Amino acid sequence: MGNDGMEELIPLVNRLQDALGSVGQSCSLHLPQIAVVGGQSAGKSSVLENFVGRDFLPRGSGIVTRRPLILQLLSDDTEYGEFLHCKGKKFTDFDEICREIQAETCRLIGTNRGISPVPINLRIYSPHVLDLTLVDLPGITKVPVGDQPADIEYQVRDMIMQYICKDNCLILAVTPANMDLANSDALKLAKDVDPQGQRTIGVITKLDLMDEGTDAREILENRLLPLRRGYIGVVNRSQKDIDGKKDVKAALLAEQKFFLSHPAYKHMAETMGTPYLQRTLNQQLTNHIRDSLPAFRDHLQSQLLALNKEAEEYKNYSPDDAARRTKTLLQLVQHLSVDFEKLIEGSGDKVDTVNLSGGARINRIFHERFPYELQKIESDEGKLRREINFAIRNIHGVRTGLFTPDMAFEAIVKKQICSLKGPCITFVDMVSEELVSTVYQCISKLNSYPKLRDETDRIVTTEIREQQSKCKDQVQLLVDIQLSYVNTRHEDFIGFTNAQNTSNQSNQKIVAAMVAGQVIRKGWLTISNIGIMKGGAREYWFILSAESLSWFKDDEEKDKKYMLPLDNLKLRDVEKGFRSSKCAFALFNTELRNVYKDYKSLELACNSSEELDGWKASLLQAGVYPERVTVDEQGNGSPENFTDPLLERQVETIRSLVDSYMSIIYKTIKDLMPKTIMHLMINNVKEFISSELLAQLYALGERSALMDESPQQQKRREEVLCKHAALKEALAVIGEISTSTCTTPLPPPVDSSWIQPSSLTPPKKSGPRGWPSVRGHAPSAPRGPATPTSTDGPHKLPGQPHRAPPSVPRRHPPAIPHVK
Repeated sequence: MGNDGMEELIPLVNRLQDALGSVGQSCSLHLPQIAVVGGQSAGKSSVLENFVGRDFLPRGSGIVTRRPLILQLLSDDTEYGEFLHCKGKKFTDFDEICREIQAETCRLIGTNRGISPVPINLRIYSPHVLDLTLVDLPGITKVPVGDQPADIEYQVRDMIMQYICKDNCLILAVTPANMDLANSDALKLAKDVDPQGQRTIGVITKLDLMDEGTDAREILENRLLPLRRGYIGVVNRSQKDIDGKKDVKAALLAEQKFFLSHPAYKHMAETMGTPYLQRTLNQQLTNHIRDSLPAFRDHLQSQLLALNKEAEEYKNYSPDDAARRTKTLLQLVQHLSVDFEKLIEGSGDKVDTVNLSGGARINRIFHERFPYELQKIESDEGKLRREINFAIRNIHGVRTGLFTPDMAFEAIVKKQICSLKGPCITFVDMVSEELVSTVYQCISKLNSYPKLRDETDRIVTTEIREQQSKCKDQVQLLVDIQLSYVNTRHEDFIGFTNAQNTSNQSNQKIVAAMVAGQVIRKGWLTISNIGIMKGGAREYWFILSAESLSWFKDDEEKDKKYMLPLDNLKLRDVEKGFRSSKCAFALFNTELRNVYKDYKSLELACNSSEELDGWKASLLQAGVYPERVTVDEQGNGSPENFTDPLLERQVETIRSLVDSYMSIIYKTIKDLMPKTIMHLMINNVKEFISSELLAQLYALGERSALMDESPQQQKRREEVLCKHAALKEALAVIGEISTSTCTTPLPPPVDSSWIQPSSLTPPKKSGPRGWPSVRGHAPSAPRGPATPTSTDGPHKLPGQPHRAPPSVPRRHPPAIPHVK
């Protein structure tokens, strides 16, 4: 065959295919193959049968090949066939091979005319073949027949593209000599994916059926309509010969006689015919395999290294070994304890850069959510003044009081302290839910053992709920302690004397003056209530300070769009719009003035509820409080409209005292609540998981059942071990391959611009099944020397009668599929 060592090379690659075929698509490495491409009735099946010397492929009208057939030809002393789906069974009757191909096709896709990309693997051993690996693909069709789907053309092209777009696939473009070669669909598809012609070999069939007085000599000599790798002519059996059961061997002899006797071809008879095509393909495939092996080996080794650790663990695992089950249980509980502590303490090995989790979410509750809930209570100025007014008037009764009653102060303070119970209990619940979520995140690693996962989840969640209940009791105790005694001698309390000279308004001014110019928060927000006619919703970079809210075009902070003072601003929630995923809030002026241009409110939106809570907390820090709608259910009138100057001064005094004392309470609660929760809940749960969880699991008395693997884990273990063994076998096979094989140089480039690229346009969607509405364009040419564009138009075989161009509209071919 002219290539020392290649007799061993291709069989080794076939062994590679078998080794890797057992692990499915996850280990697909696109082994070098020859894809046979051509239209219906182009003679593809006859070419393949000539290689084997036997009739074994189904025949008929329309699409006969409905699944790709991967045909491995191996030289051997005996003649038989083997299917990958019938391992161990040898088919010595080639008619039975034909029936098995038909049966396996129908088994997957039924008896209709549909197609499937799932291949059938057939290996044929024979003393009459050379070692080759070919893929027989469905013939290119244009018009659906019978019950074929309306988009059958695109399905066929998609399937062909799945194979020929790979750089290590050789393309055998089969075209009958009695058709216009320039319009060959096989050559057009090959040109789409191989514009430089490095992988395309042309095959001209039916040379004996050309009109009398015409021949394809100039084509076969590669002078007219040239291809880089040229053309090889073959003569197949006619339909009459096939119906008459003419022997393939006799047909090969007739083919040889045809070339030797034909005046146009006899001078190149040695480079024509099926035997020469076989040798040429064998040589090209050998070259291709040898060039692909280095990258092949690297890919296999990288996959093997990635699996080594996991496979080693599975190798040593014995499902029935009690000692190993116990050891695994200990290790899993230890890992759970470590993972939980890392998530809470923030010292995890894998840092989540997308979302907050574990301790970070609890920290946000500590320092953003809880202070915000307290601030909402503290900021309800109108309600506070009304309650003070009613308290003073009710204490005085029918008398007019000359002095400010301290009982009003104590009553209001205690009511304010009682109102803290709700936010504090909610605070405990929020932290509890985050703990449950964190535990679930850790327990998800036990999915391989469903019973252990479920019991661990139940035990730890129960412990969290118990600690949650204890923590709530302690929180209520803290509030009750504050209620039990109002300490008016506290060093931070202003007292009655100072209260008469102080007001909440002046305090706010002092605080604002202290933090003037301080930047509180920065971030992206969308102004969502601007009409489309005025530019529509847009995202800006916002900067919040103690005095103003400014926004810029971007985060470079150069192009300032507007600066909004915070005086008299309040905040209210805005419901999500239809189909909107953003969370929004609005700023408005309490004096009903325009906030921004001619807008009464400014609606701002952010991407998540976490961002929304952060902005609300920051606005509270800047003195922008939530809107409160208060209604006097008893109909006592508005307490804001004072008619008694003395009562007004008393209300102001009490309000200043309450404000001073409650600021002490708020500071104390903000400090004690996180500490209480950390001590009673978080630390106790950590301690429970690390020291008591294992004991409670043992106490169940079901250690054997706890460590039962899930079906998914059993399947995963088997798959990993199988894939690991297949990769090791594949690497061992590659190690046997000799690098002493000869290589034939690639022919020089030729001008192949005569092949017009496939440019079919899909029709409009119609009918019950519908046509695909959009198909991708053909792939762009790889980098390489550009070829000049021919202006001669499509060429014809010599002597072929002129005919009008086809009237069928051209359509874009399917896009080349993405190959991983």
